[in-house]
Amino acid sequence: MPELISTIGIAEWLRAGLLVAAGFILAKLAARFFRSATENKLSTHHRLLGSMLIFYVLFFIFFLSGLKQIGFSMSVLLGAAGVLSVAVGFASQTSASNLISGLFLIAEKPFEIGDVLKLDEFTGEVISIDLISIKLRTFDNVMIRVPNETLIKTTFTNLSRFPMRRVDLVIGIAYNEDIEQAQKILLKTVSQHQRAIEHPEPFCIVTQFNASSVDLQLSVWVLRAELKDAKSELLIAAKNALDEKGIEIPYPHTSLYIGKHTQPLPITMVNEKND
Repeated sequence: MPELISTIGIAEWLRAGLLVAAGFILAKLAARFFRSATENKLSTHHRLLGSMLIFYVLFFIFFLSGLKQIGFSMSVLLGAAGVLSVAVGFASQTSASNLISGLFLIAEKPFEIGDVLKLDEFTGEVISIDLISIKLRTFDNVMIRVPNETLIKTTFTNLSRFPMRRVDLVIGIAYNEDIEQAQKILLKTVSQHQRAIEHPEPFCIVTQFNASSVDLQLSVWVLRAELKDAKSELLIAAKNALDEKGIEIPYPHTSLYIGKHTQPLPITMVNEKND
């Protein structure tokens, strides 16, 4: 190492070090300027990927210039990089597949940073979009890494794609209640609720005759950001409105009916006294 330093010269090493340091600083500033200039023009993950690309390209150029200052041949270096890239490509086919899948996801843009995705049994907020994988943060604050190839091959649901969501509330009423009256009460209640959107209009339909109730589906459109609070408040408002009008919301129970068309139940008296 001392012989190499004396052969090349301290001045060349200093120039190479200054070039690398200057390249790092300029690449950082250029990436930061790109993020600021495109704040209102590009999505968050496109700004992030663009800034990363600018940083690495600029830094790589200055790094190569630094190597040239200390006597490295660019042709030899690029040839070695080509051989190395082929070897790495054979050894990391999965990573290459994830990289290509990431490029497809960037072009298609099915989600952005901050969106909530439902993937198999996981549901979480997108906190990072990289070329190899994305990272989700679940609602119990657990990070999940999902390879891009998995996203291409499987079906996922973007719960944050549109500004409005529909809340479907299933409410059961007793069989002896007036169904049409219950529907009118529920629709009037949600139409007056502050979180309900007027258009599209809410609707209430009969879904099934359950074992202990007639099930109604009350559907209301709300803003996506208010979904969780709206569902709870609408359920409370619906129950209070039905209670106020005396309409029963039954709990599961079983009725034993003995009519004139049924045989009498056999009853046997048992003498518990000992003979």
